[in-house]
Amino acid sequence: MRRFSRSSATGSSGRRWSVARQLLVMQVAMVSVLVLGGAGLAYVDAANTVRDQATEEVVSVAVTLADSPDVRQAVSSADSADSADAADPSAVLQPFAEQVRADTGVDFITIMDRDRTRFTHPDPRRIGEPFIGTIGPALHGQLFTETYTGTLGPSVRAVAPVFTDGEVTAMVAAGITVEAISGELAERLPPVLAVAAGVLLVGIVGSVAVSDRLRRQTRGVAPEELSRMFDYYEAILHSVREGLLLVGRDGRVVLCNDAAAELLGLSDDVRGLPVAELGLADDLARTMVSERAAEDELHVTDTRVLLVNTVPVRSRDRAMGNVVTLRDHTELQSLTGELDTVRGFAESLRAQAHESANRLHAVVSLVELGRTEQAVSLATAELRAAQELTDRVLGAVGEPVLAALLLGKSSEAAERGVELVLTGDTALEDTSALLDSRDLITVLGNLVDNAVDAAVDTAAERTPTVTVTVRRDGAALLLRVADSGPGVDPAVSSDIFRRGWSTKPGVGEAGRGLGLALVGQTVRRLGGTLTTTNAEAGGAVFTIQLPVPAGHDTRADGGGSR
Repeated sequence: MRRFSRSSATGSSGRRWSVARQLLVMQVAMVSVLVLGGAGLAYVDAANTVRDQATEEVVSVAVTLADSPDVRQAVSSADSADSADAADPSAVLQPFAEQVRADTGVDFITIMDRDRTRFTHPDPRRIGEPFIGTIGPALHGQLFTETYTGTLGPSVRAVAPVFTDGEVTAMVAAGITVEAISGELAERLPPVLAVAAGVLLVGIVGSVAVSDRLRRQTRGVAPEELSRMFDYYEAILHSVREGLLLVGRDGRVVLCNDAAAELLGLSDDVRGLPVAELGLADDLARTMVSERAAEDELHVTDTRVLLVNTVPVRSRDRAMGNVVTLRDHTELQSLTGELDTVRGFAESLRAQAHESANRLHAVVSLVELGRTEQAVSLATAELRAAQELTDRVLGAVGEPVLAALLLGKSSEAAERGVELVLTGDTALEDTSALLDSRDLITVLGNLVDNAVDAAVDTAAERTPTVTVTVRRDGAALLLRVADSGPGVDPAVSSDIFRRGWSTKPGVGEAGRGLGLALVGQTVRRLGGTLTTTNAEAGGAVFTIQLPVPAGHDTRADGGGSR
């Protein structure tokens, strides 16, 4: 898949732009549009600001001059004098207006009569000529502004009325040419362009850096190829039967395929969740996040036996997490248990055959010595003991697999010097149609093996004995195994059914403590209960109750000792 992806990416790069290049072009285009748009808005705002400032300035100048006593006096003196001796307002107002114009920076100040006749003008030759522009609102006593083209060209102007005794006697017009406004705006434009260029440069550099990082991470793959590769990977990961999890170095699940979710009993999407919050057994969770590699470790969940492999992954000398693979070992473990049982039967038969051969030699030797009565007594005693055990088991247990298991375990226990005893209330009909015989082998076989080991440990102190009870208890199947061993410490009673717990020395958790873990798993899967106590005389007592489907006759079969 990796080889295919690289070759495909190389072929695609000649025809299509990579993700990084497309992102770079998009970012540069977006940054350019934003910068140009921002610069345009800044220019418009600056233009409006300059025009507003010019308008405020001419209004202020016009109103101030209109309220000036000197202006009113000059205009009034001109109106009150005889026509022959009429005073010339321009002689007074022209120097005054030019002085104010020079001080304020406006382009023109025109003081005029009600009939538009100019008293002042920046160009003295224009004095006496009619004012060019609107004066109607001012004649009615209103201040107004407008943009109009006069003798100096287009200008922003304000016209204010001059009141004398409550009547409009003259008007004052102050203006700034549009050319002057444009010049001031041009002075503000370079800083705006400089800022825009700086922002554009920073944006392009940042886009190049992001594009370069993305190019390294995507290895120059085109978007279509990247999408196709992702679809391939998703299809493969979720179609394989082996469970696969990717665990990040922070202990969170990066990927969990369908098989892994089924094997671990996870129903929801667990991506992004810490492994510790998945509800897994502590030892399994530790293995999944451990920095050490794990190979074919057996782990027991509530419903399955899993074979777990963990491989730490590193990239460029940096830890990325673990790749965890899970294989269902439940069926194989059950078959292994059955094989162990069959092997135990074979060993039991071999031991019995060997023992019988020894006794047969003894009988033959007694016959040869002429002691026929002792020979007959020895032969019948051996036959009677074997038959009593067989009759006892077969009479009490109608389940053939369970009966065979008990016979085999009896022989194994006898070889180790342990007496396996069936209690008097042991009685069970054939339950093969209700309970899987493999489950019975797993539960009872492991319990008996554990009990025999415990009884052997205290053989020097008391007679090694294992007591087994198998019977119906209402709507449940009761299995009880007691031993004469040292018993179970109550402080660890909740740990004995955990994989890896054992009182016997072993090499690592994977090499010991699996039997009782399988017992606990099977009981939980079947919906049963399991309790552990210590007998008064010493030794542990394991009691298991497995539910039997409703509607089945709960009475015992009536066989055996009752």
